[in-house]
Amino acid sequence: MKLLHVVASYLPAVRYGGTIVSVHGLAAALAARGHEVHVYTTSVDGERDSDVPHGVPVVIDGVRVWYFRSPNVRRLYRSPALRAQLADTVADFDAVHTHAVFLWPLWVAARAAERAGVPYVLSPRGMLERDLISRKNPFLKALWIASIERHNLERAAAIHVTSAREARELASLNFNLPPVITIPNGVECVAATGGAPVSDQLAVTIARGPYVLFLGRVSWKKGLDRLLRAMPYMPDGQRVLVAGTDDEGLRASLESQATGLGLADRLVFTGPVDGAAKQALLANAQLLILPSYSENFGNVVLEAMAAGCPVIVTPEVGAAPIVAAAGAGWVVSGEPSTLGARVSALAADSALRAEMGARARAAARDYSWDSVAGRMEHVYEGLLS
Repeated sequence: MKLLHVVASYLPAVRYGGTIVSVHGLAAALAARGHEVHVYTTSVDGERDSDVPHGVPVVIDGVRVWYFRSPNVRRLYRSPALRAQLADTVADFDAVHTHAVFLWPLWVAARAAERAGVPYVLSPRGMLERDLISRKNPFLKALWIASIERHNLERAAAIHVTSAREARELASLNFNLPPVITIPNGVECVAATGGAPVSDQLAVTIARGPYVLFLGRVSWKKGLDRLLRAMPYMPDGQRVLVAGTDDEGLRASLESQATGLGLADRLVFTGPVDGAAKQALLANAQLLILPSYSENFGNVVLEAMAAGCPVIVTPEVGAAPIVAAAGAGWVVSGEPSTLGARVSALAADSALRAEMGARARAAARDYSWDSVAGRMEHVYEGLLS
């Protein structure tokens, strides 16, 4: 099949989090299975553009990625060049797959596919959760949903969600939806290496002793305030490492709160990590914690499991059922005393951590990107038949 994925931003703009990682993982796996896979995207990377060619394909892991400039209205990723490319080429594809909502390229791609009679799959990527909508520009988002997204959702050939939680949130909109198909994100099953080369500063941080690891964007929805309030219920000296980008500017506030609680020396921010640094952090962590308020899936959960690192998550994390079913960790209330007590119990029990880590690693194999791509492949084939 000849497949087109449309996403607002792409590698190397990893600041935008899990959607880029999951879209590329799926696209690369589909390409490895013999499909011709293209990605249309913009080069937006914060206030600047990624250092990439524009308007010509760049091959990344077998995927033909086309970057287009967003000269204005960059907050919505508006790109006239991308729209022109869609108008010229969308009819050449067997299926189109858009990722996320509330962004200009995805709206334009859905309408272009509809006009050309090409079936399209829409993945909201967690952006239609009620809590997220109510937190930021609720009136504008409600207007956008009514005037744009409802049409795109109802005219899609199928909607892809990554968890039962996301499916429930979508159903609460009470729209006349096409088939909603739940397929989780995947993971690259690479064992974490404790001796991987890392910066001297990170190596010193790791060497200082045991730690609980939070890995992800420093965002309100990730529940770092929950984690901070849980730390007084952990043993004296229990360190918590926070690794990730701080695009929302929350780090200073969290550090100030930690100082007020007498926890400044126990809460350590490493900044963003990737590759060997991420693997080293996972390999040496006592456990990974993801105490989110809202998480349609949680890619880092599978990354930790593949590395053999036990996991504690809150019930609001979409991947929580995977953790529970695999016995790869615990699903724990975000109430501070409960969360702190459970983190303490697992951090103190090395035998249980080793057992959970082994189960986690075994379970993660069922979520390889090839397995996930195979399931998505059947979706596309069903649309064509």
